[in-house]
Amino acid sequence: MTDPTSRPWRDLTDPRRAEATDRLEAGLKEPEFENLEIPEELGTVQVVIDDHKIKRYAFTHDDHSSWHLTGSPFEGKRIGHAALLGNDLVQLFTLVYAASQVVGYHTEEQMWFDSPAALDEVVTLHGTYTEAYRRRGEGYVVMEATATGEDGRSVVRHRGVEILKTTPGAIGGRGSALPERRVTGEVPKDARVVDTLGSDARVGDVLAPLHKTVTAEQAAVFSRVGEYVRNIHNDIDVARAGGLRVPIVQGQQQFGVLAQLLTLRSGPAFLTSGWLRVKFLAPLKVFEPFTSTGVITAVTPVDDGLRIDLEVWVRRDTDNRLITAGWAAVTVPAS
Repeated sequence: MTDPTSRPWRDLTDPRRAEATDRLEAGLKEPEFENLEIPEELGTVQVVIDDHKIKRYAFTHDDHSSWHLTGSPFEGKRIGHAALLGNDLVQLFTLVYAASQVVGYHTEEQMWFDSPAALDEVVTLHGTYTEAYRRRGEGYVVMEATATGEDGRSVVRHRGVEILKTTPGAIGGRGSALPERRVTGEVPKDARVVDTLGSDARVGDVLAPLHKTVTAEQAAVFSRVGEYVRNIHNDIDVARAGGLRVPIVQGQQQFGVLAQLLTLRSGPAFLTSGWLRVKFLAPLKVFEPFTSTGVITAVTPVDDGLRIDLEVWVRRDTDNRLITAGWAAVTVPAS
């Protein structure tokens, strides 16, 4: 097991950090399905929610909300975005496996949002590979991870599924992660479009959409180009070696856009009671415009308000193809 205390985490600021990254990867395991040990502890690291981290994420998602840059409803503090720690949690495997050897494919992501992380808070991340299996000739691995605040509270919880090593161009778009509860992404033409999920929410309401385009620069920064990690999201040569014409947007980055949409529509409640699970159905190239939205499927009174369940999705604007689909829930005040 790698000693996490000896390994800097997102803090290789020396100009020689490319060489430092190579040294850090020396002795780590090759990311091969046969090398998995289930259950496998991936280790524990601490991450500082500093100004740079928040602003970097704001750039990658084009999400410059005042909550993150000036002050929020949470005691007036600046806070991190809902899915700010998502990629850090996914990347916990790099404590044990050599990241530069990975050509993987994220198929499913799920997070529970329990509380926001505040500016300059030190958050502790811990992850474990809990399950591994083969399907359709590919080796899948399941990671469960947590992010805990300085006071011991849960910030977010994570469960992700990934094909450990594959050729993305060969599997992208073949429906390798079809949802078991099918999300069609279709809504009635006369459905009510809502900007806010509140006490008047009703089944069939459609979320006002969020339109985005992720540039190559945004995808590269989100996918660790600043740490000299090369992958199918930030390097065109690696992408083409993986059977892709250009880099594709990381699934976790799309997940962050859906988290942004749900935060915009449900307010602070999503950061304390939100849940989001998605499956990635087809790749999204950099510079391809897309739209995210969702529809309410249930409204249920609970002790602390109304639980709203939704189906959510992302469509490519170029061909209207459903590329990401999933489910979400949030509890909002009853009045």
